[in-house]
Amino acid sequence: MAQKQDVLRLPAERLYAEELEALKEADKEAKPAGWQLSPKSVLTFITGGQAGATTIKPKYIGNKRLVEVAIATLLTDRALLLIGEPGTAKSWLSENLTAAIHGDSSKVIQGTAGTSEEHVRYSWNYAMLLAQGPSDQALIRSPIFRAMECGGIARFEEISRCASEVQDALISILSEKTIAIPELNREASAERGFSIIATANTRDRGVNEMSAALKRRFNIVVLPAPSSLETEIDIVRRRVSEISSSYELKAAQPDDDTIRKVVTIFRELRSGTTLEGKEKVKPPSGVISTAEAISLLTGSMALAGSFGDGRISDEDVAAGLQGAIVKDEEKDRVAWKEYLENVMKKRGASWRSLYGACSEMNR
Repeated sequence: MAQKQDVLRLPAERLYAEELEALKEADKEAKPAGWQLSPKSVLTFITGGQAGATTIKPKYIGNKRLVEVAIATLLTDRALLLIGEPGTAKSWLSENLTAAIHGDSSKVIQGTAGTSEEHVRYSWNYAMLLAQGPSDQALIRSPIFRAMECGGIARFEEISRCASEVQDALISILSEKTIAIPELNREASAERGFSIIATANTRDRGVNEMSAALKRRFNIVVLPAPSSLETEIDIVRRRVSEISSSYELKAAQPDDDTIRKVVTIFRELRSGTTLEGKEKVKPPSGVISTAEAISLLTGSMALAGSFGDGRISDEDVAAGLQGAIVKDEEKDRVAWKEYLENVMKKRGASWRSLYGACSEMNR
């Protein structure tokens, strides 16, 4: 097995292996069929707490009741659909729920325009199929198929990006909990504990709208954007620390003032108004999400560590802001310049250096 320092990104069950072991040892509650932890311990893993002498870090910062509803859904025969704006931690919550419940978050289908029914059900090793005909050995099981066989959880990311016929392939699986294999004249039935956690982006509405029949098979939990500036700052600070440590960036973590400025800019551009509500702001065409803010600050650390003195400068942040905000060269450049001149420039001495660096980048 690869050592931790050799892996770019560890799955949640390996990243938080010590926490999961501590929760298992301390867990005295009844565990549902196929679960490695009780529902209460799963909640502790997601929202934070104590397991004996081990401190459990919160993986999701938000409405605790939404997490409880998500966990309760997975105790029933209904699948779970997490919906939200980009950057609301849908995939992160999905992965960590799966890691806590079954200890394996690797059974994933990534929804795209190219996702086919075979990705949902099964396909064949065609060399073996031609040589010996249909057989279990020639059958290539999808992540959902494998989750059904072991009573695990499969994750379906960005389900609304798939064509409608691919989405509809899920209906019989979620209703009957079986996959028919006519070539082998049999059906594969789900073991107890099987479920699916799907995610959908609200920005994708109208791309491939989910049918009412499919939506009825899911319990839908809507994940809101961070409710306050302080909450979003906390999320960004935690995730930048976690992500940057795996990259071994030779730079100091961004200070609170830098994080606050980046989050403030993102929240104002996202909402179309300043935090005080005194001035309208023209939003850019792209997604200005919490995830983008995390990526921006991690990239700024890489710049500071490789080409600076190891401390994030305003020039490093300005370069990241330019790339994150100006995605449509013509429209976004105008919106960003208006924000700089009408909002940032007027914020006084503490913002002057960042304003100057951003103005220089936007020329």
